[in-house]
Amino acid sequence: MALSNVAKEAAALAVTGLGDRISLHTADPGTTGASEATGGSPAYARKQTTWSGGASDGVVAGSPVSFDVQAGTYTHWGVWTSGGVFVAGFPLASSTGALPGQTTVTATPTFTAS
Repeated sequence: MALSNVAKEAAALAVTGLGDRISLHTADPGTTGASEATGGSPAYARKQTTWSGGASDGVVAGSPVSFDVQAGTYTHWGVWTSGGVFVAGFPLASSTGALPGQTTVTATPTFTAS
């Protein structure tokens, strides 16, 4: 079943309207937000994004967010409500690869409804 552009836009805006906190994950977060990054100095924390004002063919982009992370490989990002409820998770456009030590990872979240 294919969605019309109107339906894709409505779906994208509905999902991004649920949350504006972005997380970084070391594996697929599933439906619970599992495998979220931890540690670091300064400590890892979810970051707030600002979603674009409207969807175009079901695509909504957020503003870039930067995370302070410890050594590791980061493969996914997630969306959370301001109250800490997990909404959804997605693969990063490209995995960070194995980061050797404390660093900053910047990501631009984009949600696409299809």
